[in-house]
Amino acid sequence: MTADPPAGLLAGTGVHPHLFLLAGLPAGTSHARALADAHAYGLAAENAGYAGVWIAEHHFISYGVCPSAVTFAGHLLGATRRIAVGTAACVLSNRHPVALAEEAVLLDELSGGRFRLGVARGGPWVDLEVFGTGLDRYAEGFAESVDLLSRWLSGAETVSSTGRFTFRPVPVVPRPRRRVPTWIAATSAATVDIAAARGIPLLLGMHATVEEKAGMLDRYADVATRHGHDPDEIRHASTHLAYLADSDRAAERAVRGALPDLLAGTGEYVRVDGATAARRDPDRYVDHLLDIHPVGAAPRCRQTLAAAAALPGVGHLLLMVEGAGGPERTVENITGLAVEVLGLDPAAG
Repeated sequence: MTADPPAGLLAGTGVHPHLFLLAGLPAGTSHARALADAHAYGLAAENAGYAGVWIAEHHFISYGVCPSAVTFAGHLLGATRRIAVGTAACVLSNRHPVALAEEAVLLDELSGGRFRLGVARGGPWVDLEVFGTGLDRYAEGFAESVDLLSRWLSGAETVSSTGRFTFRPVPVVPRPRRRVPTWIAATSAATVDIAAARGIPLLLGMHATVEEKAGMLDRYADVATRHGHDPDEIRHASTHLAYLADSDRAAERAVRGALPDLLAGTGEYVRVDGATAARRDPDRYVDHLLDIHPVGAAPRCRQTLAAAAALPGVGHLLLMVEGAGGPERTVENITGLAVEVLGLDPAAG
């Protein structure tokens, strides 16, 4: 059974609050501790009344130490009873779409419909070399991968080759009783177009401003309409850094003290396309995130989240709550945002 609509700030908006868990590696923390902490945050989310939890996926970098969001989701689904659990997002360029689809259906059936599948193109990283999928799969194969994944999740009795993926017709086992809810992480117009043409909702990242997200959603609506999809029926997800403190200044100080070290892990990506990897300055990026996201005292957090919830088509707000570092501080942040900002009822968890 999935979560009831939240009370409080988002009541009546049709927008649901979730957590986005990075499972990042703070200085001095082991990989095992980072994963255990992320799992504890998921349990805290259910206790606090959030609608769900979404897990990030990364390979070979410390920015996030979960290499399989679908595996983590399965573990968290087994430890909870109410919340939805999603992937944000499984890197489809590294996976065979059928293998991922099989796992998605399995988790959705075993959890009673609580699984949410987010997929991403990924980047031109060394992952492609390690897993043997290759740069062409990233550059040219994403749309076909999405189509094969969608065919498997459609309820069809059998599925066969799409071109790039060559195999004889095989039965879909287990066959989904319903289509597993799916989102596509998008940071470019090309990926927005792929999602919109298929009527698959977007998973919008933290880097984009409300205005930039509005532009992406407008583009999505135009393309979706041209392909026969009603954009008013599609509910997107939007990710936001969120941290609550007694004052705006205290919140900014806490995030500035911890988040740059975590973001520095993004500099560990290794490209395989011969291009020079871009290096974003962590401190400047933190300044940007502080400017556009709900970081501060409760009034600022409520105002910023209300603006995000007002974006047309957004049905889910994913809150990245690990920005100030430390498990105790993060659990306090999860609870504080739920009670003081969102007005959630912990009894619903």
